[in-house]
Amino acid sequence: MPFTTTPLPGLQVFEPRIFGDDRGHFLESYNQRTFAGAGIDTVFVQDNEAVSARGVLRGLHFQRESAAQTKLVRVTSGEVFDVTVDIRPDSPTYRQWYGIYLSGDNYRQLYIPRGFAHGYLVTSERATFLYKCDNFYAPEAEGGLRYDDPALGIEWPIIEGGYRVAERDRQWPLLT
Repeated sequence: MPFTTTPLPGLQVFEPRIFGDDRGHFLESYNQRTFAGAGIDTVFVQDNEAVSARGVLRGLHFQRESAAQTKLVRVTSGEVFDVTVDIRPDSPTYRQWYGIYLSGDNYRQLYIPRGFAHGYLVTSERATFLYKCDNFYAPEAEGGLRYDDPALGIEWPIIEGGYRVAERDRQWPLLT
């Protein structure tokens, strides 16, 4: 099975099978039957793409209540350090984070169920980040956590020149 569990319940790494030869390669980035075989019956309704330069840090974002989103995220070119934080109050891993490098070279994807905050840091010169969502974006339901909240203790990679963070992401509240 191409899925690996993580320390945070429900959060899974998907590594598609790569078929390659001297002409290039082919992979199925998503197959409903493959995911259903792993117990994932998510119906995705929206695809998003973001292109960012080195040092851009996006997040940590989530959607509240009925607008919450499950995501399947991947990078098609470049590399990011992807981070999720469990924000499910009844979860045994509440407020714990998980980080993984996703890149156009390793083909890994991260399945992020509802109840997680999500963000990423671009570690290559440029990265193209794609994600599927099971719910439509609702700006009025958006929430976030500070990427540098000491209560979370996220170990972001060091980037020469520092991080490039949107003002709204600098404004999210601290947990304490």
